[in-house]
Amino acid sequence: MTARVYAVGDIHGQLDALAEAHALIAADAARTGEDAPVVHLGDLVDRGPESAEVVEYLRMGPARGGPWIVLRGNHDLMFRLFLDDHRTRDPGLSERHTWLDPELGGRATLRSYGVDASPDRPAGDIWAEAQARVPAAHRVFLDNRPLLWRTEAAVFVHAGIRPGVPLILQEPQDLLWIRRGFLEDGRDHGVLVVHGHTALPAPRHHGNRVNLDGGAGYGRPLRPAVIEGRDVFLLTEDGRQPLLPEG
Repeated sequence: MTARVYAVGDIHGQLDALAEAHALIAADAARTGEDAPVVHLGDLVDRGPESAEVVEYLRMGPARGGPWIVLRGNHDLMFRLFLDDHRTRDPGLSERHTWLDPELGGRATLRSYGVDASPDRPAGDIWAEAQARVPAAHRVFLDNRPLLWRTEAAVFVHAGIRPGVPLILQEPQDLLWIRRGFLEDGRDHGVLVVHGHTALPAPRHHGNRVNLDGGAGYGRPLRPAVIEGRDVFLLTEDGRQPLLPEG
Protein backbone atom coordinates (compact mmCIF):
# COMPACT_ATOMS: atom_id res chain seq x y z
CA MET A 1 0.00 0.00 0.00
CA THR A 2 1.29 3.50 -0.86
CA ALA A 3 2.11 5.60 2.21
CA ARG A 4 -0.49 8.29 2.80
CA VAL A 5 0.34 11.64 4.37
CA TYR A 6 -1.88 14.66 5.00
CA ALA A 7 -0.37 18.13 4.71
CA VAL A 8 -1.48 21.60 5.77
CA GLY A 9 0.14 24.76 4.40
CA ASP A 10 0.97 28.04 6.12
CA ILE A 11 -1.58 28.74 8.88
CA HIS A 12 -0.64 32.30 9.96
CA GLY A 13 -2.80 32.56 13.04
CA GLN A 14 -6.03 31.34 11.46
CA LEU A 15 -7.43 28.95 14.09
CA ASP A 16 -10.87 28.44 12.54
CA ALA A 17 -9.33 27.64 9.17
CA LEU A 18 -6.97 25.14 10.82
CA ALA A 19 -9.84 23.43 12.63
CA GLU A 20 -11.76 23.20 9.34
CA ALA A 21 -8.71 21.70 7.62
CA HIS A 22 -8.42 19.11 10.36
CA ALA A 23 -12.11 18.28 10.02
CA LEU A 24 -11.60 17.58 6.30
CA ILE A 25 -8.60 15.41 7.13
CA ALA A 26 -10.58 13.49 9.75
CA ALA A 27 -13.39 12.89 7.26
CA ASP A 28 -10.97 11.53 4.66
CA ALA A 29 -9.25 9.34 7.25
CA ALA A 30 -12.64 7.97 8.28
CA ARG A 31 -13.40 7.04 4.69
CA THR A 32 -10.11 5.17 4.38
CA GLY A 33 -10.49 3.53 7.77
CA GLU A 34 -7.09 4.42 9.22
CA ASP A 35 -5.07 7.36 10.50
CA ALA A 36 -2.03 8.79 8.73
CA PRO A 37 0.53 11.45 9.64
CA VAL A 38 -0.57 15.08 9.36
CA VAL A 39 2.31 17.40 8.44
CA HIS A 40 1.98 21.14 9.08
CA LEU A 41 4.40 23.06 6.87
CA GLY A 42 5.21 25.88 9.28
CA ASP A 43 4.35 29.55 9.67
CA LEU A 44 1.96 28.93 12.51
CA VAL A 45 2.06 32.59 13.52
CA ASP A 46 1.80 36.18 12.18
CA ARG A 47 -0.81 38.13 10.21
CA GLY A 48 -3.89 36.29 11.51
CA PRO A 49 -5.58 37.13 14.83
CA GLU A 50 -5.08 33.85 16.71
CA SER A 51 -1.42 32.88 16.60
CA ALA A 52 -1.31 32.06 20.33
CA GLU A 53 -4.36 29.83 19.96
CA VAL A 54 -2.87 28.06 16.92
CA VAL A 55 0.36 27.33 18.79
CA GLU A 56 -1.57 25.95 21.76
CA TYR A 57 -3.84 23.85 19.52
CA LEU A 58 -0.88 22.27 17.74
CA ARG A 59 1.16 21.93 20.93
CA MET A 60 -1.65 19.82 22.36
CA GLY A 61 -1.89 17.70 19.21
CA PRO A 62 -0.60 14.46 20.74
CA ALA A 63 -3.21 14.74 23.50
CA ARG A 64 -5.94 15.12 20.88
CA GLY A 65 -4.87 11.89 19.22
CA GLY A 66 -3.36 11.19 15.83
CA PRO A 67 0.19 11.50 14.51
CA TRP A 68 0.91 15.22 13.95
CA ILE A 69 4.18 16.66 12.65
CA VAL A 70 4.62 20.43 12.96
CA LEU A 71 7.52 21.95 11.02
CA ARG A 72 9.18 25.30 11.64
CA GLY A 73 8.54 28.20 9.29
CA ASN A 74 10.51 31.41 8.92
CA HIS A 75 7.79 33.41 10.69
CA ASP A 76 7.95 31.02 13.65
CA LEU A 77 11.70 31.57 13.84
CA MET A 78 11.37 35.36 13.61
CA PHE A 79 8.92 35.25 16.53
CA ARG A 80 11.35 33.21 18.63
CA LEU A 81 14.27 35.47 17.78
CA PHE A 82 12.25 38.50 18.89
CA LEU A 83 11.41 36.85 22.19
CA ASP A 84 15.08 36.18 22.86
CA ASP A 85 16.21 39.69 21.89
CA HIS A 86 14.09 42.22 20.02
CA ARG A 87 17.24 43.60 18.35
CA THR A 88 18.04 40.26 16.67
CA ARG A 89 17.42 40.16 12.93
CA ASP A 90 16.89 36.93 11.02
CA PRO A 91 19.53 36.91 8.25
CA GLY A 92 16.82 35.94 5.75
CA LEU A 93 14.99 39.20 6.37
CA SER A 94 15.74 42.32 4.36
CA GLU A 95 17.69 44.98 6.24
CA ARG A 96 14.80 47.35 5.53
CA HIS A 97 12.44 45.33 7.72
CA THR A 98 11.94 44.06 11.23
CA TRP A 99 9.50 41.44 12.47
CA LEU A 100 7.32 44.28 13.79
CA ASP A 101 6.81 45.80 10.32
CA PRO A 102 3.15 45.70 9.25
CA GLU A 103 3.63 43.41 6.25
CA LEU A 104 5.18 40.68 8.41
CA GLY A 105 2.35 40.50 10.93
CA GLY A 106 4.38 40.20 14.11
CA ARG A 107 2.26 42.71 16.00
CA ALA A 108 -0.82 40.57 15.39
CA THR A 109 0.99 37.63 16.97
CA LEU A 110 1.88 39.67 20.04
CA ARG A 111 -1.68 40.98 20.37
CA SER A 112 -2.93 37.37 20.39
CA TYR A 113 -0.89 36.92 23.58
CA GLY A 114 -2.37 40.07 25.12
CA VAL A 115 0.67 42.25 24.47
CA ASP A 116 0.18 45.95 23.69
CA ALA A 117 1.99 46.09 20.35
CA SER A 118 0.93 49.61 19.36
CA PRO A 119 3.08 51.08 16.55
CA ASP A 120 4.02 54.10 18.68
CA ARG A 121 5.27 51.96 21.56
CA PRO A 122 9.05 51.37 21.82
CA ALA A 123 10.14 47.90 20.71
CA GLY A 124 11.96 47.38 23.99
CA ASP A 125 8.77 47.95 25.97
CA ILE A 126 6.83 45.55 23.73
CA TRP A 127 9.56 42.95 24.20
CA ALA A 128 9.53 43.35 27.97
CA GLU A 129 5.78 42.75 28.13
CA ALA A 130 6.06 39.77 25.80
CA GLN A 131 8.48 38.13 28.25
CA ALA A 132 5.70 37.94 30.80
CA ARG A 133 2.86 36.99 28.47
CA VAL A 134 4.23 34.35 26.08
CA PRO A 135 4.19 31.02 27.97
CA ALA A 136 7.44 29.12 28.35
CA ALA A 137 5.67 26.03 26.99
CA HIS A 138 5.04 27.86 23.69
CA ARG A 139 8.69 28.86 23.42
CA VAL A 140 9.83 25.30 24.03
CA PHE A 141 7.34 23.97 21.49
CA LEU A 142 8.52 26.40 18.81
CA ASP A 143 12.17 25.73 19.63
CA ASN A 144 11.71 22.01 18.99
CA ARG A 145 10.08 22.12 15.57
CA PRO A 146 11.92 20.08 12.90
CA LEU A 147 12.87 21.65 9.58
CA LEU A 148 11.82 18.78 7.34
CA TRP A 149 10.08 15.41 7.36
CA ARG A 150 10.10 12.82 4.61
CA THR A 151 8.71 9.61 3.27
CA GLU A 152 10.23 7.44 0.56
CA ALA A 153 8.46 9.43 -2.15
CA ALA A 154 8.16 12.97 -0.72
CA VAL A 155 9.88 15.51 1.50
CA PHE A 156 7.91 18.07 3.49
CA VAL A 157 9.57 21.40 4.25
CA HIS A 158 8.52 24.99 4.81
CA ALA A 159 10.15 26.92 1.95
CA GLY A 160 11.88 24.37 -0.27
CA ILE A 161 15.31 22.86 -0.85
CA ARG A 162 18.53 23.84 -2.58
CA PRO A 163 18.46 21.82 -5.85
CA GLY A 164 21.33 19.39 -6.26
CA VAL A 165 22.18 19.28 -2.54
CA PRO A 166 21.44 16.03 -0.62
CA LEU A 167 18.67 16.43 1.93
CA ILE A 168 21.02 15.66 4.80
CA LEU A 169 23.27 18.59 3.74
CA GLN A 170 20.54 21.21 3.26
CA GLU A 171 21.15 24.52 5.02
CA PRO A 172 18.48 25.56 7.57
CA GLN A 173 18.35 29.02 6.00
CA ASP A 174 17.33 27.50 2.66
CA LEU A 175 14.72 25.20 4.21
CA LEU A 176 13.13 28.24 5.87
CA TRP A 177 13.57 30.98 3.25
CA ILE A 178 14.54 29.75 -0.20
CA ARG A 179 12.76 31.04 -3.28
CA ARG A 180 15.35 32.02 -5.89
CA GLY A 181 17.13 28.94 -7.21
CA PHE A 182 14.30 26.62 -6.17
CA LEU A 183 10.98 27.93 -7.49
CA GLU A 184 12.24 28.22 -11.06
CA ASP A 185 14.12 24.89 -11.05
CA GLY A 186 12.26 22.23 -13.00
CA ARG A 187 14.51 19.24 -12.40
CA ASP A 188 13.30 16.19 -10.52
CA HIS A 189 14.62 16.23 -6.96
CA GLY A 190 14.35 12.49 -6.44
CA VAL A 191 11.36 13.04 -4.17
CA LEU A 192 8.30 15.26 -4.49
CA VAL A 193 8.93 18.46 -2.51
CA VAL A 194 5.83 19.56 -0.59
CA HIS A 195 6.24 23.12 0.69
CA GLY A 196 4.62 26.44 1.51
CA HIS A 197 6.22 29.87 2.16
CA THR A 198 5.40 31.50 -1.19
CA ALA A 199 1.76 32.54 -1.09
CA LEU A 200 -0.36 31.78 -4.16
CA PRO A 201 -4.06 32.27 -4.91
CA ALA A 202 -4.46 28.50 -4.47
CA PRO A 203 -2.21 25.41 -4.09
CA ARG A 204 -0.34 24.37 -7.25
CA HIS A 205 1.44 21.25 -8.46
CA HIS A 206 4.56 22.02 -10.49
CA GLY A 207 5.53 18.43 -11.23
CA ASN A 208 8.66 18.26 -9.10
CA ARG A 209 7.12 20.19 -6.20
CA VAL A 210 3.76 21.14 -4.70
CA ASN A 211 3.14 24.54 -3.10
CA LEU A 212 0.35 24.35 -0.50
CA ASP A 213 0.54 27.98 0.64
CA GLY A 214 -2.80 29.19 -0.69
CA GLY A 215 -2.61 32.50 1.16
CA ALA A 216 -4.43 31.78 4.44
CA GLY A 217 -2.39 34.62 5.93
CA TYR A 218 -4.20 36.96 3.54
CA GLY A 219 -7.69 35.64 4.26
CA ARG A 220 -7.82 32.92 1.61
CA PRO A 221 -8.86 29.33 2.42
CA LEU A 222 -6.50 26.87 4.08
CA ARG A 223 -6.67 23.87 1.75
CA PRO A 224 -5.33 20.61 3.22
CA ALA A 225 -3.98 17.94 0.91
CA VAL A 226 -3.42 14.21 0.97
CA ILE A 227 -0.29 12.78 -0.67
CA GLU A 228 -0.11 9.12 -1.66
CA GLY A 229 3.28 8.38 -3.14
CA ARG A 230 3.59 11.30 -5.55
CA ASP A 231 -0.15 11.65 -6.17
CA VAL A 232 -1.70 14.73 -4.60
CA PHE A 233 -5.34 15.50 -3.81
CA LEU A 234 -6.87 18.57 -2.19
CA LEU A 235 -9.52 17.84 0.43
CA THR A 236 -12.89 19.54 0.04
CA GLU A 237 -16.37 19.20 1.52
CA ASP A 238 -17.16 17.00 -1.49
CA GLY A 239 -14.15 14.73 -0.98
CA ARG A 240 -10.83 14.52 -2.80
CA GLN A 241 -10.00 16.79 -5.72
CA PRO A 242 -6.92 15.74 -7.76
CA LEU A 243 -4.17 18.37 -7.85
CA LEU A 244 -2.48 17.54 -11.15
CA PRO A 245 0.93 18.71 -12.39
CA GLU A 246 0.71 21.77 -14.57
CA GLY A 247 1.90 21.77 -18.16
